[in-house]
Amino acid sequence: MVTPAPAPALPGISRELQHRLDVGLVAVEALLRARVDHDDPFIAQANAHLLGAGGKRFRPLLTLLAAELGSGINDDVVAAAAGVELTHLASLYHDDVMDDAKTRRGVPSANARYDNSTAILVGDLLFGTASDLIADLGPEAVKIQSQTFIRLCSGQIRDDRPCPPGADPHTYYLGVLADKTGVLIATSARYGALLSGCSRETIATLTEYGERIGIAFQLADDLIDISSDIEVLGKAPGTDIREGKRTLPIIYALASEDPQDAELQDLLRVVAPSSDHVARALGLLRRHPAMEAARADTDAMAAQAKRILERLPAGEVTEALRHLADSVVRRDG
Repeated sequence: MVTPAPAPALPGISRELQHRLDVGLVAVEALLRARVDHDDPFIAQANAHLLGAGGKRFRPLLTLLAAELGSGINDDVVAAAAGVELTHLASLYHDDVMDDAKTRRGVPSANARYDNSTAILVGDLLFGTASDLIADLGPEAVKIQSQTFIRLCSGQIRDDRPCPPGADPHTYYLGVLADKTGVLIATSARYGALLSGCSRETIATLTEYGERIGIAFQLADDLIDISSDIEVLGKAPGTDIREGKRTLPIIYALASEDPQDAELQDLLRVVAPSSDHVARALGLLRRHPAMEAARADTDAMAAQAKRILERLPAGEVTEALRHLADSVVRRDG
């Protein structure tokens, strides 16, 4: 039997709901593995490279959980959950090429295992496979997938470029995250609600909730990239510093007017920093008040998501969604 990665602990969840989610995740995992398989052994291996390395399956879990507010998990919900996870996996192949990453999920990245061209093409193939899955779910689902893909790519492009002159870096970055990460997590919740027959009001609420926890998820990742080590991350920390990305801790540190921050600010502005530069910057940034300021923003985003849930009827599933918002900002990897 195919076993998915452990889901985040959701306090107070009943055995019955936990069982339904577990069964749903097993079905999602089986469908993922069936869809990444290929007649060509090399393509099959490259397709399954990151899937086989594990992952939290956070997006499929959210799709399944959202469906519990409607008629429950069904074959279409499972297909949509697999589709969003394939879209996510595809984006990781492209991310690692852009970042020149060496590892991902504790294994060599696809670009390191194969080469950049293969990683890009396999990412494209996985995007196509995701779209093929979603195409069987009807015109509205297809439209959602297309709109999600447009925003995801737009967010990636903007994330790879500096904040425009005159724009507020903090506001600009949150907008980037809404597209880069928030939209796919929003779509995960949206599909679960849509395909289980929820009302339009509930679908809209869950979509808005999903985008907020998606932003919180990425903000937490940004903190983890600074605070964790390679054993926890599965890849080298300091990727954002190495790539010159302006995440919230870096934005806050660069905005400091304390003369004692001059060394850190100089290090953060270095183009193509060496490993020693990155290590020194990490050491200084980990102790800097910018980390607490960014953590406060991350917690605030999760709190926004939980307030959105107040529009839904009280119950076990709504409470589980509330705990899920907390879990995304309390991760250490």
